[in-house]
Amino acid sequence: MAELKFINANIDENAGIAWLTLSRPEKKNALSIALLAEISSTLRSLAENDKIRCIVTTGAGDSYSSGRDLYDMRGQDNRRRTRGFGGVAEIVDIMRKLPQVTVAKVRGWCLGGGLAMINGHDLVISADTAKFGMPEVIRGSYGATATPSLFHAGIPFKKAFFISLTGRNLTGVEAERVGLVSDVVPEKELDSYVETLAKELASRNGATLENAKIAGYMQKDLPFDMALRADDLVQHRLRYYTNPLNDVEGYLHSQKGGGTVNYVKPEDK
Repeated sequence: MAELKFINANIDENAGIAWLTLSRPEKKNALSIALLAEISSTLRSLAENDKIRCIVTTGAGDSYSSGRDLYDMRGQDNRRRTRGFGGVAEIVDIMRKLPQVTVAKVRGWCLGGGLAMINGHDLVISADTAKFGMPEVIRGSYGATATPSLFHAGIPFKKAFFISLTGRNLTGVEAERVGLVSDVVPEKELDSYVETLAKELASRNGATLENAKIAGYMQKDLPFDMALRADDLVQHRLRYYTNPLNDVEGYLHSQKGGGTVNYVKPEDK
């Protein structure tokens, strides 16, 4: 992996977790072109690492990200369209296709391009004090990339428009209420909660996690009958990689007295 200047990467293959920290705290982790290039390169490298099953992103300092670096953007030739996605859109596209489960750990500001980035993650855990928003409309933009990622986030249509048209922010509690984030916890508990969650996810079978993502993203916009057909194909695909029924006794024994998340398939220990 190339030397990183704007990301702190802790790749723990023994635990199966990659911790990626956006590291421009003096700029509230504003997303510069250089930082986005490092994220893209790092994620593409991790996609090929079978030992990593969970990728966690967060921001250094007191914020996740204040969005795109506007000074950086002002230096671009915005009259020309680039081939392909590029920028934040490329990051979101890569994340959706990663075999690993992606988790965004959010405290402080998460605005504009930062909001688009978390919408590319599979799971988002927020501090109750975090602030989510799309301020682009205030400066005369509608929020490119943030808009499609927001309206495909599965939150109610009117709520999505409230975020994009008003420029107002939602707290972590409000974001969880509308379904923009997966869970919200007190800020002082955020680190320990995400660490526990990441370890649980990383203990699962890698092929199972990848196929769960394929099933979810493939089926969410299909008519139900087509979703069932697609699901049948994903089930058969999974069985080429792992057998969900090879340890029925061990699994059932682990569930006695109520469900537990501590069960690990023998081949994943």
